[in-house]
Amino acid sequence: MNNRGRKKGADGEKSRELLMEIAAKQFALHGFHETKISTIVKEAHVTQPTFYLYFKSKEAIFQELVDMFKGKLHTLVEQSRLSSDIESAELQKRIANGLTAIFRLFQDNEQIARIGFFGSEESFDMKKKMAKQIEENLATEVENGYFHDNVDLNTVAIAIVGVIEHLTLTKLWKGINSPEELAEEMTKLFLYGLILVPSTGTIQNTSEL
Repeated sequence: MNNRGRKKGADGEKSRELLMEIAAKQFALHGFHETKISTIVKEAHVTQPTFYLYFKSKEAIFQELVDMFKGKLHTLVEQSRLSSDIESAELQKRIANGLTAIFRLFQDNEQIARIGFFGSEESFDMKKKMAKQIEENLATEVENGYFHDNVDLNTVAIAIVGVIEHLTLTKLWKGINSPEELAEEMTKLFLYGLILVPSTGTIQNTSEL
């Protein structure tokens, strides 16, 4: 029986991980349609039978990469929801920590993120679901008394996703700012905005003007 290209045990798992790593890079650089299995296996120094041992097709490995990123992102957004027992002095730090973890995901998985969040047919749906998840987090946080309820939470959630997306492209991946720096700036923006608080410590409601 011909077992050429067949890996087992730990070596097999390493081969699979290597194929996924190289595929992520190729998809990010060239897109789905221009990426070829022959290029992936050549760079991985394995045979095409080895590729098909782990993946049924190019579509299968692409989808697995997208699903992997989607799952990690969903978990981090879920974990970013504020618990009900946070002291007010710790609120800003706790929010920034959640955003930092998300930016780190984009930083540490740039190639997969370029596929899943920016380059796949599912990217729009992924951002929509992320915004919905953030909106649900915000609704719970409003109930817990952290934020006021006089803004549309769906709009806020969509804005948060948009800011994360744009800062990742223009700042994070260009090496201009770190995940921590971007998270801190985002937190200050969404918590305090751009308005200068008067010396009285109160902000006049513009709807009353």
